[in-house]
Amino acid sequence: MVIKDKYSLEEVSSILSKSKETLRRWDRAEKLRAHRDPMSNYRYYSLEQLQQFEEFQNMPKNKKLDERISLPKADNQYSVLELFAGAGGLAIGMEKAGLKCLALNEIDKYAVKTLQANRPEWNVVPGDIRDISFKEYRDKVDVVTGGFPCQAFSYAGKRFGFDDARGTLFYEFARTVQETNPKICIGENVKGLQNHDSGRTLKTMIAILDEIGYRVLDPKVLRAIFYNVPQKRERLILVGVRKDIDIDFEYPVASKKVFTLRDALKAGPLFGTDVPHSAGTKYPASKKEVLDLVPPGGYWRDLPLDIQKEYMQKSFYLGGGKTGMARRISWDEPSLTLTCSPAQKQTERCHPDHTRPFTVREYARIQTFPDEWEFQGPVSAQYKQIGNAVPVNLAAAIGGAIVEFLNAYYAQADKRKSA
Repeated sequence: MVIKDKYSLEEVSSILSKSKETLRRWDRAEKLRAHRDPMSNYRYYSLEQLQQFEEFQNMPKNKKLDERISLPKADNQYSVLELFAGAGGLAIGMEKAGLKCLALNEIDKYAVKTLQANRPEWNVVPGDIRDISFKEYRDKVDVVTGGFPCQAFSYAGKRFGFDDARGTLFYEFARTVQETNPKICIGENVKGLQNHDSGRTLKTMIAILDEIGYRVLDPKVLRAIFYNVPQKRERLILVGVRKDIDIDFEYPVASKKVFTLRDALKAGPLFGTDVPHSAGTKYPASKKEVLDLVPPGGYWRDLPLDIQKEYMQKSFYLGGGKTGMARRISWDEPSLTLTCSPAQKQTERCHPDHTRPFTVREYARIQTFPDEWEFQGPVSAQYKQIGNAVPVNLAAAIGGAIVEFLNAYYAQADKRKSA
């Protein structure tokens, strides 16, 4: 896909992560006026007028995912130790990029079973990370990765260094990095970590990694829709490079091709077949009656006014769009970010044709898990595992960037040896 001159309302909505209603409001306020095709009345925006947004500046040509991943150079086998591994979204992506998982730690019993069932050859270390030492891997792993949970720190009377972080799961991530001495460490978390505790939590994490010998890059939010993921999911990436290494890590290059729900669930460029049938949950009868009235791409504001008030209750009178409530996804847009419980209020993601949540396999497709990856445990546990995961294709793009960094590191090391 080459750079285009015209972009539809839905494409601009996806790329800017703005609702279509917001774009229509901008149009009425003449902040961003849409053009109309005189023959079809089709609404579109020109690339020239969209250049005011960073997302549309210097747009690269799209490449297939595999073309954007650099594999390890010949005779190299890069290794990764993964913490908080979950159901394996990040690990599968690392594997696709050519990294070998030496060990994966996870505490959730069903996620552990999922990892063990799908990759019997992986060294899955179950249990609480606080009870596990990783010293045996010192100088044996190239990368430590982990989606550590976001926790507040207590700052009262503290300078707040590494030792003060004890009791938090980020401390366990940092401890493992210190124990194993990898070339690079990659932490991932929700976008909200940027503002957690007014930004102090993230600053403290950066200071701790600096204290244990890692130069931390400016954290970056990667938007999954630019990495072959049909979902508006955003993840904050925190990268630390060991201070004795003078090679820069480059974040993965984004693609401006936006895949939609149709690409996720139907045969096409992402998957060779339609999504397999699988188990799934249902909406309560009262919620189904409401969502039956919502059109594809619509949400609670598309309901009759009396039903809006009854369904939204106090939220009806609060500010904000709340576009995730009573939301039915359209075939021609990416899914909103999946949650751990698909039927809960305020985060409905209704199927475009049927008034029901997405099934387990539909959930997995939207997260770009391969169809052969089987999730263990009851249906509720399967949804939770998928909802918490890093999308596989996003993880593969990150893995490719790690490989490029390690290729450069080992090439430099070989050059020094031969000098």
